[in-house]
Amino acid sequence: MPTAAKAIAALCLAALGYLSSELVKTLVPELTNFGRFSQYNAAIGAVIGWIVVGKRAGRGTRDAIANGLTGVGAMIFWALILHASYEMFNLSMKRRFDGPVEAFAAIFEVGVEYGALLLNPMMISTFLIGAVLTGYFSEYAARHWK
Repeated sequence: MPTAAKAIAALCLAALGYLSSELVKTLVPELTNFGRFSQYNAAIGAVIGWIVVGKRAGRGTRDAIANGLTGVGAMIFWALILHASYEMFNLSMKRRFDGPVEAFAAIFEVGVEYGALLLNPMMISTFLIGAVLTGYFSEYAARHWK
């Protein structure tokens, strides 16, 4: 059932996904073609915000921070898995793997490689601030707009 908390959480994590994607673009070489990278991450953020954060809103201010951190963690996890799977698919179309097990293992190798880009003080602070704001805004919406 749609609620204001779900909508606010979806908007907040979509904005955080888009903003963090734009920040990641500054950390990667200029010749990289990103395509719709930011839009895909915004969509992932919106879905995670709706399902994870919005559903748990309304439990109190103390839990709002944990709720926001959980949502951001889930957003990062699913974005890494989806982008690493896409990269594995591209590599497999170029016949870079000897078999399906090697291709499946490459998802995690590429995911760790992509995740290493996020271990940057700028990215960590962006995620932490976004998590706190997402948690508080969704909590506010759950309390005031029922």
